[in-house]
Amino acid sequence: MIDLLVQGLGTALSPQVFPFLFFGVMGGIAIGSLPGLTATMGVAVLLPLTFGMESTRALVLLVGIYIGAIYGGSISAILLKTPGTPAAAATVLDGHQMASRGEAAKALSISAIASFVGGMVSTIMLISFSPILAKFALRFGAPEYFALAVFGLSIIASISGKHPIKGLLAGMFGLLVATVGLDPVTSYPRFTFNQMHLYNGFSIIPVLIGLFALSEAFVQMENFRVGSKIDTNFKRGIVSLKETIGLLPTMLKSALMGTIIGSIPGAGADIAAFVTYNEARRSSKNSKAFGTGCMEGIAAPEAGNNGVTGGALVPLLTLGVPGDAVAAIMLGALIIQGLQPGPLLFTQNADVIYGLFASMLVGNVLMLALGLLGVKLFCRVVEIPKRVIIPVIITLSVVGAYSMNNSVFDVWVALGFGVIGYLMQKVEMPASPVILAVILGPMAESNLRRAVLMYQGHYDFLWSRPITVLFLALAAISLFSSWMRAKKERNV
Repeated sequence: MIDLLVQGLGTALSPQVFPFLFFGVMGGIAIGSLPGLTATMGVAVLLPLTFGMESTRALVLLVGIYIGAIYGGSISAILLKTPGTPAAAATVLDGHQMASRGEAAKALSISAIASFVGGMVSTIMLISFSPILAKFALRFGAPEYFALAVFGLSIIASISGKHPIKGLLAGMFGLLVATVGLDPVTSYPRFTFNQMHLYNGFSIIPVLIGLFALSEAFVQMENFRVGSKIDTNFKRGIVSLKETIGLLPTMLKSALMGTIIGSIPGAGADIAAFVTYNEARRSSKNSKAFGTGCMEGIAAPEAGNNGVTGGALVPLLTLGVPGDAVAAIMLGALIIQGLQPGPLLFTQNADVIYGLFASMLVGNVLMLALGLLGVKLFCRVVEIPKRVIIPVIITLSVVGAYSMNNSVFDVWVALGFGVIGYLMQKVEMPASPVILAVILGPMAESNLRRAVLMYQGHYDFLWSRPITVLFLALAAISLFSSWMRAKKERNV
């Protein structure tokens, strides 16, 4: 493994790959710092640019955007009290209080260092535990993959926030979308309405672009004039070495928690940020200072949400199950590049995977350097008027949807799902369950039917195979805990 990692470092630092990583991290920071533009949206919009790239360059570019955007969200959260991404929402609580005291530079530097610690810890965990999980996944057959898909679908309830019913409805809509096309066993056309374009079902890329990029652009178009002129005045002066050493225990604990949360399919960076913030406040000797501009209040959520960047890739690379919405898009990117996530990925494409791991290490170092050196420069990004940036996003989205198959039909699909995503935002219905269902629905259906064929029409595999039983039990626990949490919130 060490040899492969060293070889991967050589690849990451090579002139053919390093520029893609550099521009990916820089672009991610710029995207993340724009309020309303999430890491998911950035990766979705730029995914079509990777279609013609070599596998390592394409994955490195997308991972660089992911790493940069999660950190970049803290810039507008600290300066404008507006989180650039949902993952930075917890950073607002103390970050903007520090900025209001004229300590914006210190707050931004704490955010950069904590993000670096979170990203490095999660990447090391990813490198250490992914091969172990991969060996475990080699025991998987059709019954296990069916149970795993059911477990993944059960996460829909937990990522639906305050509206689990709306999340389940969105998931059902995604399952319905996934049934369009030829039957995976009999090849009988389903819901195709004699349209040749629908025989292979909806392409995942136009659906992703529509639900995440175009829908957000439509929402932002309603507020063209709001926030078009922003004052980013702040004093220079970053966090000292002594203060950084004092924050390290909080950063390391939050990074580990973020990595574990990220490895759970369906749990994202926003959940990790709030969980780690609450834990830091609970265990702090100075808990009353939280919410008033406390340094720990920035370090904890930033280390936690960046810890998700590596954790989310663990189930994706080893089991083919995305850990969050960005990982779901990364799943599409892997498939487009001809790489099938799963245990064989580590043996058949070790050079690409370890090149990706090494690039994540280098990417986090780049993110730290850019974050500390370019604080004032990145603040200028938030001053770009929406009337300029939104048309650019729409243009990139339309071009991206068309370039997948050179199909005008896919453009209409992206626009259609953009309108659907816009309406879902208006009624506070999450879009992530739709994507999870579109990706995991076919996996559940095809493996269930294969398992039934394997057992000659019987369903013994549901209780006779240990791994299958384990995942079905986890799915039941996930649904029950989500129901209990929703019930508790209603009673508060």
